[in-house]
Amino acid sequence: MQLTTSIRRALLAGTAAAVLCAGAGSAVAAPAGAPARPTAGPLAAAPAPADRLRPLAALSADRLATADLVAAAKWGTGSPIDDPAREREVLAAVAAQARQAGADPEATVRIFRDQIEASKLVQRGLHRRWAADPAQAPTSRPDLARVRAEIDRINGELVRAVAASPQARTAPGCVPRLAVDALRVGRQRHLDLLRAAGLVRSLRSVCEG
Repeated sequence: MQLTTSIRRALLAGTAAAVLCAGAGSAVAAPAGAPARPTAGPLAAAPAPADRLRPLAALSADRLATADLVAAAKWGTGSPIDDPAREREVLAAVAAQARQAGADPEATVRIFRDQIEASKLVQRGLHRRWAADPAQAPTSRPDLARVRAEIDRINGELVRAVAASPQARTAPGCVPRLAVDALRVGRQRHLDLLRAAGLVRSLRSVCEG
């Protein structure tokens, strides 16, 4: 089940507020890590189902961070942000990886469609920003092939995180737990409004009915 419009807006607003507080140097502290777990006993190392959502939020933020590099690589080249051939290649690859990992290929592809759209959202925002203020534009062009290799690496980790989280993603409390994890990531990484919006977009299909 996709996040509803109201939930997406609430998540974006909460993330944005946390980012603004962190960026302004307010008294809001960076979120602490997960509470310490007992180390004794055979069950100590097994994460609770809810904890399976945390890697999805963190890896989505990792993937989203590459949008800056892709935008810089395409800036001034005339290359369009939309690249249907590359998108088909990515979705086919993650579907195959999902089958190998025991994940639902259709659910995985839905999640990755959102990842791709989130990246394009940030790229478009950056290009608009740079066009309005050329002083902010990048002065060097990253190697797009190397950036895509890094994206592919993160994709593999994200597929494995999807495969490890079916119970958490279908649990009734998935949306609020995911919102908390997204807030934590946004605050830890000091995301601005554009990237906070991208993170929200990237997580839209994580929770299912």
